[in-house]
Amino acid sequence: MLLLSKKQDWLGNVRGDVLAGLVVALALIPEAIAFSIIAGVAPKVGLYASFCIAVVTAFVGGRPGMISAATGAMALLMVTLVKEHGLQYLLAATLLTGVLQIAAGYLKLGGLMSFVSRSVVTGFVNALAILIFMAQLPELTNVTWHVHAMTAAGLGIIYLFPYLPVVGKWLPSPLICIVSLTAVAVIFELDIRTVGDMGELPDTLPVFMWPQVPLNWETLRIIAPYSAPMAVVGLLESLMTATIIDELTDTGSDKNRECKGQGLANIAAGLLGGMAGCAMIGQSVINIKSGGRGRLSTLIAGALLLIMVVFLDAWISRIPMAALVAVMIMVSIGTFSWRSILNLKEYPVSTNIVMLATVTVVVWTHNLALGVFVGVLLASLFFANKISHFMYVDTSLDEAGATRTYRVVGQVFFNSADKFTAAFDFKEALEKVVIDVHRAHFWDITSVTALDKVVIKFRREGAEVELIGLNEASSTIVDRFGIHDKPEEIEKVLGGH
Repeated sequence: MLLLSKKQDWLGNVRGDVLAGLVVALALIPEAIAFSIIAGVAPKVGLYASFCIAVVTAFVGGRPGMISAATGAMALLMVTLVKEHGLQYLLAATLLTGVLQIAAGYLKLGGLMSFVSRSVVTGFVNALAILIFMAQLPELTNVTWHVHAMTAAGLGIIYLFPYLPVVGKWLPSPLICIVSLTAVAVIFELDIRTVGDMGELPDTLPVFMWPQVPLNWETLRIIAPYSAPMAVVGLLESLMTATIIDELTDTGSDKNRECKGQGLANIAAGLLGGMAGCAMIGQSVINIKSGGRGRLSTLIAGALLLIMVVFLDAWISRIPMAALVAVMIMVSIGTFSWRSILNLKEYPVSTNIVMLATVTVVVWTHNLALGVFVGVLLASLFFANKISHFMYVDTSLDEAGATRTYRVVGQVFFNSADKFTAAFDFKEALEKVVIDVHRAHFWDITSVTALDKVVIKFRREGAEVELIGLNEASSTIVDRFGIHDKPEEIEKVLGGH
């Protein structure tokens, strides 16, 4: 069964994976160069990283068909390190980033994705779609009309080519867009910006290079403040992208394996002179939209990237940026969840707030981790507030009027503890009080403290208190932190009054 699954991952969609990988490789080149410039390093650092990370994750990643390479989110985190300490410390930080990500995989932190709500994922996707589109605007401003015409023509090819009989289904339209516009630019000798204008392409293959930094605590002190956030942002973006690709392909992925795979890929990149990277939602969507599904597409993308920039640089440098801009605009349009706009009228206000807050923070700060953190925090607060409303207390008095039973229903925790305490009448003259918690659950120290307060107040008024129905989980936390059944502790409390 395992052998069949691996065969499907590699050979189940050969034609689609090869063609999609070619499209992705072409689209990766200008982005890798741009991210290198952002980080303050030579273009080859980003290109080598993109090649290495894509190839390694093709074998050890947890999500077939996902593209990982050098990314803008990671590049922004390493700017200061490169400026103050240079490339060698960046390579060392990349190695440490990989180690931290592998540790996260073994600690099974990939499972934390279950805490990310659907509204946060939607907000993350929409924010990335907006950022991808905004990143194309510099290529469309202060340019000649040729650029706008080429971009429009590229979008026309991308969206209309699939409707052509036979060939429209066999060849990915983004590839046709790139090839066609390159041919037009070369034939008519158009004076427009090309890939070659982005930066110098490397002319040699990457070689093994151990970072030339001293192996001591001082080096660790320098690189750790950069490696830790890079590890977090890299894993967050990778796991979120994996979740999105899961939905696009209606398949599952191994999130903990993805953590380890990203770590191994970054270690390999650091040893080959590359910067740290992670999964790329834009390139991953290009891969899926172009027909890529298996690990072969990721391998082809990485391998062809290196082959093209080293051996075919004369041709690759002539690709017009307008063609790649058209492809990325297609990605932003396809990535954005247009349904989420219609759902604003149908979904609860809290869900919409979480989604819009995630979008706003990510777009405003360009910090993916901060945006997701805000979204998860808001979703948790809304959930806590909602679940607290389902906690209530029923009461009944026996015929003699001496014993009152309080039946607690729902979840008692920090947000419902005050409501729980307020449900009891401590001034009522009673001989006995029964607190029935068969249908309740006590979650934290705040809820245990509230229970203690209720019991002690009734005993202070002279009533006998009986607690019944405590489930095993609640009993564990009550026994550990509660004092209502510890006479010496109660005596201290009552004695003080």
